[in-house]
Amino acid sequence: MKSNSAREGTKLERKTLEKNRRILMKNLCMKLASLIPKQHCDRTKDMLSQQDHLDQATSYIKTLRARIEKMKERRGQKMNIQELDIEIDSGTTSSEFKLPVLEIRHQDSDLEVVLVSGQEKRFMFHEVISILEEEGAQVINANFSIVGKKIFYTLHSQAVSSRLGLDASRITERLNQLIR
Repeated sequence: MKSNSAREGTKLERKTLEKNRRILMKNLCMKLASLIPKQHCDRTKDMLSQQDHLDQATSYIKTLRARIEKMKERRGQKMNIQELDIEIDSGTTSSEFKLPVLEIRHQDSDLEVVLVSGQEKRFMFHEVISILEEEGAQVINANFSIVGKKIFYTLHSQAVSSRLGLDASRITERLNQLIR
């Protein structure tokens, strides 16, 4: 009899532990679901199952990771440009750094062109834009700034048709011909 009541006691204890574990998991899932912004949810949160909440959380985390990677890439690019600015401002340009400088960043259907020139070698901004448009890019943003004796041109563009994309190597070749 004692062994039977002991078994029932451990059985009740296991049931209680399992019930508490399920309650804790449910609360944690609800807390996780509350952290997902409404803009990222497809449907209202009330109509979703726990699995749907977990799927949305996974999707949101992946989106955040992609944004972090893009931000890290942008920060690296800005650091490169700042280092270039410092080098230009200090007047200690190395033998490998000769103006004009052309840098092209291509990702998916986006293309960014950064062109640095001296005041003695000016470019017709419209010629750079024309080359991009001839190669199937639509210029989204174009600007320039003068820092010391250097002129920084920056152009952001996208492929007109995502099916065709952009041929970055051809654009680079044509822009190099223009600046040389």
